[in-house]
Amino acid sequence: MTAGAVVAGSSIASRRAVAETCARADFEAAVNSAAKVLRELSRKNTPDFQERLKKLREKRAWNHEQFLKGAAPLVQDERIAEFDAKSNMVLEQIQTLGAEGANAERPDCDALKQLRGHMATLIAIQTGKWTYMFSRVDAELQK
Repeated sequence: MTAGAVVAGSSIASRRAVAETCARADFEAAVNSAAKVLRELSRKNTPDFQERLKKLREKRAWNHEQFLKGAAPLVQDERIAEFDAKSNMVLEQIQTLGAEGANAERPDCDALKQLRGHMATLIAIQTGKWTYMFSRVDAELQK
């Protein structure tokens, strides 16, 4: 091996070491970033979803009690329960990784990668839940 190859190899290893450096603040930033996306999903979807439910209530001429009974299956069924169960499972993993990362003497960058992956999974689950709920209401509006 030439001296140039050794220097190039150590330079790559050095860059990897730098790339693998993370701090406690990175754990907080990952959670905050995903929380912002989740809040935005809710902010964007909740009013539209409520408006569609209102249209369904008007279309069916439901009184308040009829609306509560008729709309319940659209927001509480087995599939939504599955979305919620998956979300809760991922949230537990996020909580564990977040606590470990925040309390570690030296933050574990692999745990940070896992945390980011779990946050992305949670966002995907919640996006899927909203899509499913909208499809249910839209199908009822088409009847």
